[in-house]
Amino acid sequence: MTAAASGPIAIPADPYAPEPVVEIGVIEIPKLGLTHRLFEGVTLRNIDRGPSHWPGSALPGQPGNAVVAGHRATHSQPFRRLDDLVAGDLVVFTVGGTGSTYRVSGSRVVGPDDTWIANQTEASTATLYACHPPGSARQRYVVHLALA
Repeated sequence: MTAAASGPIAIPADPYAPEPVVEIGVIEIPKLGLTHRLFEGVTLRNIDRGPSHWPGSALPGQPGNAVVAGHRATHSQPFRRLDDLVAGDLVVFTVGGTGSTYRVSGSRVVGPDDTWIANQTEASTATLYACHPPGSARQRYVVHLALA
């Protein structure tokens, strides 16, 4: 699996649009005590199962921005404490048997239509995001990462 040349796919209007359920690896966030399966998909068919990589964004460890969405207040709540992360905290992805360690470089709150968070970068970066505040879809909490 590699990032598509055209970049991240568009998010479908139907949050449960048909999309294959594919597990691609594991995400670990030691500070949060999180180790969770990582899926490939931008619809709730995958995000409801766990953190999910936005198709067309870079894969972890590759040049570009690897974008991952997760829930804060429903299902297994893998990103419940996403806002506890601070600069320097680690996030580890294992995809295809290869581990990639990132460090938190910052965070911000954006609107639900701010899909620019998935824009690709020349460097190896990653973006984690979830609805904000917990229990509301009014905004998104975004954590920026840089390959360590």
